[in-house]
Amino acid sequence: MLTHFLAALGVLGLLTVAPGPDMAVVTRRALVAGPADALRTVGGIATGLLIWGALTVAGLAAVLAASPSAYLVVKLLGAGYLVFLGAQTLWQNRRAAPASADTGTRITAGSPWRTGLVSNLLNPKIAVFYTGLLPTLAPPRLPAAWAMTVLVILHTVLTFSWLGSYVLLLSKAGHVLEEPRTHRAIGRTTGVVLIGFGLVVATAAG
Repeated sequence: MLTHFLAALGVLGLLTVAPGPDMAVVTRRALVAGPADALRTVGGIATGLLIWGALTVAGLAAVLAASPSAYLVVKLLGAGYLVFLGAQTLWQNRRAAPASADTGTRITAGSPWRTGLVSNLLNPKIAVFYTGLLPTLAPPRLPAAWAMTVLVILHTVLTFSWLGSYVLLLSKAGHVLEEPRTHRAIGRTTGVVLIGFGLVVATAAG
């Protein structure tokens, strides 16, 4: 059983650190509202994973993963949300400087926790991942529901730890990021990346 958990930990770890929409959403939040809001965004993402996990254990995520029409609806909603966040980032980046040293204030952009939650819940790839790959990592000696619950919690903890560490890294580089030219460059890049992820999600095969 320990061997299975170590193997699952390795696979989940690799999947967690791979750059994706979650990291782009967190980067955006850190730029427009600061590390505290970015950490709340991470909390929303983690909550989304727990909800996907609960749906998977209940069998509902499998229905979504197996239904082309339901998958398409969630996919397009998720893609549209990422494109919206990217466009919003580019617009805010064009209109304002970073939370600047001269004003001491940061741009607000709605609830950070809700942003993380919605971006994660509208990612149908999580449903496919939890219903397709995750069961293959489950230790065979545990009941299926218990094994999936443990793996979902493990994935959530890894995601929160990784993205939380990433936010702390960004905060350490705050003096560099708040230099207007650097901030604008990173803001433009983040906006384009979010739009790019949205287009990838929209055009990806189910």
